Amino acid sequence: MSLYVQKYGGTSVGSVERIQGVAAKVAAAHKEGHQIVVVVSAMSGETNRLVGLADAISEQPTPREMDVLLSTGEQVTIALLSMALQQIGLEARSYTGGQVCIETDSAHTKARIESIDDRKIRADLDAGRVVVVAGFQGVDAQGNITTLGRGGSDTTAVALAAALKADECQIYTDVDGVYTTDPRVVEGARRMERITFEEMLEMASLGSKVLQIRAVEFAGKYAVPLRVLHSIEPGPGTLISLEEENEMEAPVVSGIAFNRDEAKVFIRGVPDMPGIATSILAPISEANIEVDVIVQNVASDGSTDFTFTVNRSDLVKTKAIVDQIAAELNAAEVITDDKIAKVSVVGVGMRSHAGVASTMFKALAKENINIQLITTSEIKISVVIEERYLELAVRAIHSAFELGNAPA
Repeated sequence: MSLYVQKYGGTSVGSVERIQGVAAKVAAAHKEGHQIVVVVSAMSGETNRLVGLADAISEQPTPREMDVLLSTGEQVTIALLSMALQQIGLEARSYTGGQVCIETDSAHTKARIESIDDRKIRADLDAGRVVVVAGFQGVDAQGNITTLGRGGSDTTAVALAAALKADECQIYTDVDGVYTTDPRVVEGARRMERITFEEMLEMASLGSKVLQIRAVEFAGKYAVPLRVLHSIEPGPGTLISLEEENEMEAPVVSGIAFNRDEAKVFIRGVPDMPGIATSILAPISEANIEVDVIVQNVASDGSTDFTFTVNRSDLVKTKAIVDQIAAELNAAEVITDDKIAKVSVVGVGMRSHAGVASTMFKALAKENINIQLITTSEIKISVVIEERYLELAVRAIHSAFELGNAPA
């Protein structure tokens, strides 16, 4: 008998019929002798509806009251799913985050889990019940309802799996696994049977939307095996787990991630002196703007050219800050570009194989795609290119590494 934590997102529980379908899937696993804890999101569209109600009342609702409001979406789902399970003959019990004692800090709308009291859940499981828990929420030390922010239900599921030492945390979604790249861009994209936490974390941070970064980080920290599965179509999905022992047998490149939401800032003619990077980047960081790729080059006249990328939605705010810094530093000019994209190859096998960068760059050169910026880590290489070439670049790189032909 295994213990599984299953998480179902808003689309999976978006209607009464879909909730009944989830109940049937849970019942099938329970019938096989497994203990099941289910974590659910609010029904699709419900959170947006609640936000709309808040906006109609107040231009700036307090974070505490927003948490009280938004947490009700999951409460509806846990009650309906428990009813559906009871209707088909299973004992089921629902819990809000507060009832199951998921304690968080007090950072409303973006709280972090600090502890979980698993005694109620274990007692119910031992009694043969299915436990249904509201995702996305908890309580702080003062008893205030908190929510976990974006991807909060995934984080709840992984945290419960860690606390319960579950055999697997199964994330049911609208895709049947993690692919070598987006199948909408590359027709031959292949579903991977297995990927490491490290690779999945890079994929998620570089633009893959299958799993939220926080959930992957949590799973990696506590070594919780994650499996991504389709909520309707049967299949093995993709297992995300610790790095395989025999790294030499790992594929050189596991997947290709990309991000369209990039913008570039180029500052020409900055004085070449110690601390110049801090002078530029510190004010940007203080404005809560995340900087991605950074390149600094010393020009022939002894000055420095400084280039970095930010999220496209932050470009206007960044430009205003940089213009002021450039004036103070007497820089030559500031140029911005919001028509760029980032493409990355990811794979733990890159550690023990040479020539990955060469293969990637040759594939891009063959298609006459110019590389503007390059950044690397131990298991990834990212390049910034013109946005209009993004899909061509992804297809070319995917083909160069024969990702569609590798065995599943």
